[in-house]
Amino acid sequence: MKKSEATKVKLLQASGRAFRREGYAGIGVDSIAKDAGVTSGAFYAHLKSKNGAFRAALVAGLEEVLAALPEYRETHGDQWPAAFADYYLGHGHRIDLEGGCAMTGLTPDVIRADPDVQTEYAEMMSRIVKEIADHLPQAESAAEQEAKAWAFLSALIGGLTLARAVGSGPAADQIARSSKAMALGAITFCAD
Repeated sequence: MKKSEATKVKLLQASGRAFRREGYAGIGVDSIAKDAGVTSGAFYAHLKSKNGAFRAALVAGLEEVLAALPEYRETHGDQWPAAFADYYLGHGHRIDLEGGCAMTGLTPDVIRADPDVQTEYAEMMSRIVKEIADHLPQAESAAEQEAKAWAFLSALIGGLTLARAVGSGPAADQIARSSKAMALGAITFCAD
């Protein structure tokens, strides 16, 4: 890998960690560059702006989800939704803000992002939903499978958000258990 490519990779990784940990408003370009071990000039040369860094980190994070889903199916067969929910709502993932999933860690900042970022996010999330819907154990219409996939993701993302917000005590564990039950229940309901 060329030095320029390695620098960009370091910047993308540092951006992803920083935005997940601190949120968009809580981090600056200089901090991201420092975490990556590069200059602010290198940051601007590769990512152009803070918004550019956020967008790149968001896309990279959502691509990680798309890459992980086939691995869960391959490893766990038809039980992949339960295995994915166990990981997603598990204690380790709950406490790992900067290394956790972009769907939970970055979505709140997408709400306040520019329309281009929101459009790209919507497209990426639709790809994730399609990947889930196409591989749910039940064979139904595409619209029903998609509704189930959205409900599954919503229960996981919302559950992880709530569990993180209450800390690491018994309430977080209860939220995780309840959210897993809702997520798995969501893939068995019948959509209208």
